[in-house]
Amino acid sequence: MNILVFTRSTSTINQFRPEAEIYCSMAKSGHNITIITDVIPEQLERFEQAGVRVIPHKITKKISLNSIKLIRQELTLHSYDVLYACCSKTIPNASFACIGFNVQLIVYRGTSGGMYRTDPSNYLCMLHPRINGVVCVSSAVTENVKNKVRQSIKNNVRTIYKGHDLAWYQEPAVDLDILGSNQKYFNVLCIGSNRPHKGLKVMLDAAKQLADINELRIILVGKNFNCEPYQSQIINSGMAERILQPGFRRDAPSIAKACDLVILPSIGKEGLSRVILEALSNGTPVVSSANDGAVETIENDVNGYLVPIGDSKAIADKIRMLHQDRKKLKELAEHTTDIIKTKMSHTETVKNMLEFFQSLSSKNKN
Repeated sequence: MNILVFTRSTSTINQFRPEAEIYCSMAKSGHNITIITDVIPEQLERFEQAGVRVIPHKITKKISLNSIKLIRQELTLHSYDVLYACCSKTIPNASFACIGFNVQLIVYRGTSGGMYRTDPSNYLCMLHPRINGVVCVSSAVTENVKNKVRQSIKNNVRTIYKGHDLAWYQEPAVDLDILGSNQKYFNVLCIGSNRPHKGLKVMLDAAKQLADINELRIILVGKNFNCEPYQSQIINSGMAERILQPGFRRDAPSIAKACDLVILPSIGKEGLSRVILEALSNGTPVVSSANDGAVETIENDVNGYLVPIGDSKAIADKIRMLHQDRKKLKELAEHTTDIIKTKMSHTETVKNMLEFFQSLSSKNKN
């Protein structure tokens, strides 16, 4: 197949790799892959090694005449079977660009909320009439999308997990001393941001309930935590000196590898959390709120635990229990990679993506 991808890169290899490696594997299996993206230098080298053709382009707006013109030029010069658009800024541009071309437009959906038939702007993006199919990152997302898209493409909405590969996680664990902790403590990692739906307030409420555990260290990785109400919560938690805030880190997976436990306290809808998959790939159990993506990834009492959304006491109880029961913690750790080798594997992702693309592109030839 000839596949044109229109996507946005991200600031770190870890963030972009699960998506980027899909295109590399497709190219290595004999398909012609061209990607239009604002690629970072490290990823550009990886694409070139895999035989992926890259057209550098910075996506600035949801409706950009420059982006639309570039895509139409590419579709005119080459015969593509599939145009795959992957985010809120690329989907509208791709949708308008491929009008009049005999190419299957497939788009990606990573969250289970935010699609409204009553919102006209949605018809410029996920509900655009030019879209032929949708790749959804979880079953919950698929269910939501099928309830919103037009009847003619409901059968072209497919769950395909964005899998990982254990080979990506061979870097050694971070030396926790540089973060203000060390291995003698019980280290709990929470990765996120100060956006309310990420649930940092819930995590800090849980921390307050754990202040009596002197050897507990909570590591908060992410941007902009030095604001209210979070700083007041930290000060009043009873363990302010034991809540470490290294800020944004490019080596978050290696930090997860060094920690005993990863917490995902999200209170909003999540598709498929990269934080969870990175933690499991690095052998670290996860305690997560039971949001959409987590329930398809975390198996209770196998590789971690699910707790009710917004329930800080449930998070605190699981941390306390695993702090006290190191045998159970070790048992969980021994099973973290099982799901990465099967249901959430990169190999399975690529196979399913190619089958889906082929099934739609063949409709153009019939």
